[in-house]
Amino acid sequence: MKVLIACEESQEVCKAFRELGHEVYSCDILPCSGGHPEWHIQDDVLKVIAQEHWDLMIAHPPCTFLSRAGTRWLFPKHKLNKERYKKGIKGKEFFLKLLNAPIPRIAVENPVPHKIFDMPKETQIIQPYEFGHPFTKRTLLWIKGLPNLNSTNVVKPEYYICNKGWRHSKFTANWDAKKKSKTFTGIARAMANQWGSFVKQELNFLGEKDGTI
Repeated sequence: MKVLIACEESQEVCKAFRELGHEVYSCDILPCSGGHPEWHIQDDVLKVIAQEHWDLMIAHPPCTFLSRAGTRWLFPKHKLNKERYKKGIKGKEFFLKLLNAPIPRIAVENPVPHKIFDMPKETQIIQPYEFGHPFTKRTLLWIKGLPNLNSTNVVKPEYYICNKGWRHSKFTANWDAKKKSKTFTGIARAMANQWGSFVKQELNFLGEKDGTI
């Protein structure tokens, strides 16, 4: 099974899949910070998609200009910021290219988008506290060819992640936007365990059916 984790420099999801023995690569225009450059492709992800065959892609496209959290910058003084709106439209175009990529199994992750961009309806909404982390961070998943992600360890949420920082958290002064956007370990492991197992079983079935394995 060959897996692409698009727009991921932290390698959090990549490492979760690698721990289970899958052939997985993170891809981003930035160098990786996850400690495994041998598993990282620093390039334009759309070019990588076109050049390789992938059985599964999990994508984390940039959300800076699409997110509902940026409303105050999109409508400063209640007037539309046309330049930011144009960047949001470009962000949507990139999002849709990932969602509609020629890969049989796709999951695209993003926060709640602003309604002005008329994004496709999400498949599922998940929270970190459903996967063992006491945080509230509404995360949307657009899923194709995969089952919904099941919660693994529901705990009581104690902190809320927003665009201003970590509310009610002693870490408020220390967490920047890059760190806040990093996938929680529990969610990454759930993706690797559940989707990795699903795809592996499906590929085994298809191989048995056509006689290739």
